[in-house]
Amino acid sequence: MDLLEQLRKHRQQEEKLAWEGTFVQYYELVRANPRIAQHAHARVYNMIVSHGVEEVDGRKRYRFFSQDLFGLDEALERLVEEYFHSAARRLDVRKRILLLMGPVSGGKSTIVTLLKRGLEAYSRTDEGAVYAIKGCPMHEEPLHLIPPELRPDVERELGVTIEGSLCPACRVMVEQQYGGRIEDVLVKRVALTEEKRIGIGTFQPSDPKSQDISELTGSIDFSTITEYGSESDPRAYRFDGELNIANRGILEMQEMLKMDERFLWHLLSLSQEGNFKAGRFALISADEVVIAHTNEEEYRHFVSNRKNEALHSRIIVMPVPYNLRVSDEVRIYEKLIRQSELRDVHIAPHALRAAAMVSVLSRLKESKKQGMDLVKKMKLYDGEAVDGFKRKDVEELKREFPGEGMSGIDPRYVINRISSALVSRKADCIGPLDVLRALKTGLDQHPSLSEEERERLLNFIAIARREYDETAKTEVQKAFVYSYEESARRLFDNYLDHVEAYCNWHKIKDPVTGEEVEPDEKLMRSIEEQIGVSENAKKAFREEILIRISSFARRGKRFDYNSHERLREAIERKLFADMKDVIRVTTSTTNPDPDQLKRLNEVIARLVESHGYCDVCANELVRYAGSLLNR
Repeated sequence: MDLLEQLRKHRQQEEKLAWEGTFVQYYELVRANPRIAQHAHARVYNMIVSHGVEEVDGRKRYRFFSQDLFGLDEALERLVEEYFHSAARRLDVRKRILLLMGPVSGGKSTIVTLLKRGLEAYSRTDEGAVYAIKGCPMHEEPLHLIPPELRPDVERELGVTIEGSLCPACRVMVEQQYGGRIEDVLVKRVALTEEKRIGIGTFQPSDPKSQDISELTGSIDFSTITEYGSESDPRAYRFDGELNIANRGILEMQEMLKMDERFLWHLLSLSQEGNFKAGRFALISADEVVIAHTNEEEYRHFVSNRKNEALHSRIIVMPVPYNLRVSDEVRIYEKLIRQSELRDVHIAPHALRAAAMVSVLSRLKESKKQGMDLVKKMKLYDGEAVDGFKRKDVEELKREFPGEGMSGIDPRYVINRISSALVSRKADCIGPLDVLRALKTGLDQHPSLSEEERERLLNFIAIARREYDETAKTEVQKAFVYSYEESARRLFDNYLDHVEAYCNWHKIKDPVTGEEVEPDEKLMRSIEEQIGVSENAKKAFREEILIRISSFARRGKRFDYNSHERLREAIERKLFADMKDVIRVTTSTTNPDPDQLKRLNEVIARLVESHGYCDVCANELVRYAGSLLNR
């Protein structure tokens, strides 16, 4: 689609949003669809749910957040269900300020930004349409035009709840322009937008001595005061403070706990009573979601100040910890890299994972559970199988430290160190060892780290290095096995023959002598042990293989080398163990012979074609794996 066509469609969409009519026409719209008159908290909740909700491991996952936030499923479920869902049902929680509290770069600002952008887009849909009194500086709900004494009957008729009253500017407008005839008042559809200051506002504190409260509540318009003769005339007032313009939507309070007390008291009134004081007017109604964010240290300082006690009960604190899953941490880095100038740099496979392991380990707390160390805990959290532990242990571990993840290495530090590694390396490819080396160098240059904390983080880097060493050998193993694929398939078929004989209690013909012999127990165990199948579990494993073969046969399919992932892994490991000396010599020799060189080139080509390596990092991996095998 070319630009002109896109512009044409954009104009059509804008024209569709430009609805305008009388209050009577709007009333009929609400009669047909009461959801039009939903309040701000309900609109945000419905916006989140409209993107879809799915159940994963017994928890709700909201697709609205899935492309930008990773590893925060529990925190997001609590945020949506405990705050927005409850508030959408008009429970008392909607009279609270939402405070996101967590470590730096943990996702707090991202959550708020997503909610604001999502609400903007939602207001442009039929489901999330917002209508306002035309000419109202606060874009308020047209049902506020209905006098209080008539509202009970209207609420029963429409099935809605009407809260709030007309702003001072609308009161004057209804009398002056419409002679008090509310049925003639014009209503228009509005699209919420932060850029145009409609329904979405952001307040950022500055120097308490110079910051004016008018930034929140609006100010007197001195250019018109002589025309209207009084500061209490709404026409001589600018209703352009953040509390005014955020009506019907979201108000983001950045660094709220650093604000001057007089600003906080306005928020107290807004959250509890749904109104605030401005100028020489009566209380002004406002319907908006107030979201603030802060770190744990600032929050504790705020709570310790007795002067803030009245605000404590008006705030709902939602912890937003760091992600504790290695795989999700990798996705966070990938997102940050896409947003940076590193997006054109080739990052070798497992480089981000190595960094992610260091980050996650730094955020975990030592468990008192017997046999559980940080590495096992990290793997369990990431969904990996750990001997002696089950998935149910994860929930028990999380209950042990409810505040886990509120400290540790932040994602942006890792991205900064990757950038540093790129500069020092002077190449367009970054490998796992480069990343770990850069993280280590960064710790040496970090002035605020204690010696104890530095040693702790250096230990995590060493752990990540050991984990990567195993991965490097496995990667090369897979590439070598591919070049010996015929050998792998022969070993696979041989194993199946012996398993079938074992399960059916019959002998097998020796391929050399042709004699009938017993199934080769030593061969079968040498393969099964590669994937941790114990002596007690061998019979069940072999029977499961035989059942799988029968199932394939019934469906007219052949059970082959790629039909059983665990068995294939066992075959590859067994073949790798048998070929270890050959691989060690091939990868570490300085002057390989033609046959060795051919094999090396095949391995490197396999790594590039199927495993995401480039020529540079593939060669480095093979050399590194050779050095590991020579130790």
